[in-house]
Amino acid sequence: MSHSSGPVHCPPTIIVVHPKERRSKCSVEPLRGREDFEFVRFPDPVTLPLENYIRLGIGGEVLTEADADAGLFVLDGTWKLAEKMEPTYSHLPCRVLPPIRTAYPRTSKIFQDPSGGLATIEAVYAALRIMNRSVEGLLDEYHWKDEFLELNGWA
Repeated sequence: MSHSSGPVHCPPTIIVVHPKERRSKCSVEPLRGREDFEFVRFPDPVTLPLENYIRLGIGGEVLTEADADAGLFVLDGTWKLAEKMEPTYSHLPCRVLPPIRTAYPRTSKIFQDPSGGLATIEAVYAALRIMNRSVEGLLDEYHWKDEFLELNGWA
């Protein structure tokens, strides 16, 4: 048995979506319906057990391959909306991504995105790649897929 494919059974990636996030603009929307993803609308309760989950966020340790057995928990919304959801899930250990370059064109005239701010799909792809999980098909519908992969040396 090869270990390069990651753990035999990986918990699904949980994506909690803020109700004000426009589904038409949501970069992870094409992942709905996949077995390896669970979508929850904030503030609805997450029904899966969260004991072995880590949350992507700001201010934690850097995500590494050592986190491969954990489930991935992601908040989806603008930076301001995600900030409002964070306290609800602060009990989950937080991980940050190493420097990853975004290909997503920023359009906000009001708020300055944190440097290195990624589209949710970019963050999910990078995290799962670091965790040695399958990333097959994740970026299929992402308009800036080729630029994103190239910017990060993954093309």
